[in-house]
Amino acid sequence: MKALAIAKKDVLVYYLKGPVVIFGILLPIFLFLAFWIGRHLQLNFLIAGLIAMTVFFSSTSVSPVIAPWEGQMRTLERLLTYPIDVKTVVLGDVIASSIFGILLTTIPIAIAFALGLSINPLIAIGVIISAICFSSLGLLFSAYPSNIPATVMMISALVRFPMIFISGIFIPLNKLPEFGKVLAYLSPLTYFTDISRFCLGLRTFFPVYLDFTILITYTLLFFILSVKLHERALLRRL
Repeated sequence: MKALAIAKKDVLVYYLKGPVVIFGILLPIFLFLAFWIGRHLQLNFLIAGLIAMTVFFSSTSVSPVIAPWEGQMRTLERLLTYPIDVKTVVLGDVIASSIFGILLTTIPIAIAFALGLSINPLIAIGVIISAICFSSLGLLFSAYPSNIPATVMMISALVRFPMIFISGIFIPLNKLPEFGKVLAYLSPLTYFTDISRFCLGLRTFFPVYLDFTILITYTLLFFILSVKLHERALLRRL
């Protein structure tokens, strides 16, 4: 219940913040249009990429800004006076960020249905797991003890943009050079992109059960690291 209360606070305060709107909504739209215009690609290939970009950018747009904004607005001290631990705070932030990612990802999925595409119901499970995974990843960006949101968003951009281009969204993995494939294997976005392609009837690079297994592993790893790093960074924000 405490984590849900924190999540509710995050929803009310942070969903309409400038960086969240820009990086979570506008950026994936512009990237998709830049990729789509003038290219003759399969519709299900395009929609699979749009779904992957949407859940990735939207889920990593809320969680990075919460901690620096709390520190900047001097509300972090008030939060720490409540009988809660860092794990509960991190969980609440992950829930709020995940909900944002899931809600926005319903838009490209609805577009796919409207265009008559068939989607495997596994996409729902994939979106939920990946939203939690990417939200936890976003919290790793804000573990840097800066109370300036722009600094944290710059750090996150340095990681997020390369991930978009090595994760099979724009270029299928089998067309990447060998060093590109090695980097792609390290990206959690690669495995959700593969799930998205599977659910839209496209050929995948990995077995779908392996995609889910690795995505869940990354989710647990990112969440545990987020808790540990924020325990160290919390007092340095005061």
